[in-house]
Amino acid sequence: MKRNYDSLVMDAQTRVKEIQPWDLKNLLDSGRSLLLLDVREADEFARLRIPGSVNVPRGVLEQSCEWDYEETLPELASGHDREIVVICRSGKRSVVAADTMQKLGFSSVVSLRSGVRGWNDFEQPLLNWEGHPVDSDAAEEILASHPRPEQRRP
Repeated sequence: MKRNYDSLVMDAQTRVKEIQPWDLKNLLDSGRSLLLLDVREADEFARLRIPGSVNVPRGVLEQSCEWDYEETLPELASGHDREIVVICRSGKRSVVAADTMQKLGFSSVVSLRSGVRGWNDFEQPLLNWEGHPVDSDAAEEILASHPRPEQRRP
């Protein structure tokens, strides 16, 4: 089997439950106490986020889930049984992160399929770094992928 990022994501998808944006909306509307965990980089989170979400970049996720690290997020370290929805831009990083969290003993963690992009496509609210609502069209531009020419496949 060819090993690349997409195969890593597909492997994680065999173990992680994914929910759709409308499922997340229904969960939020039901009043359940969810932890919305956004694993994008801090600058991505600052530009655009789902209201109520917290940011733990993927690179420090494992330390954030444990006590006694500078990166420790008490909500995670004490929340192994808490309902957690992991979020990223497109749903790839989040499914890998959710898989890691399951391996760390989190029992009720799911990934938001299609990520913030899907949330925006479903026309749900997004906020900027100041906490102000962001128009869906503006959000689409922020969420677009912009690889430089040298990052494209030869």
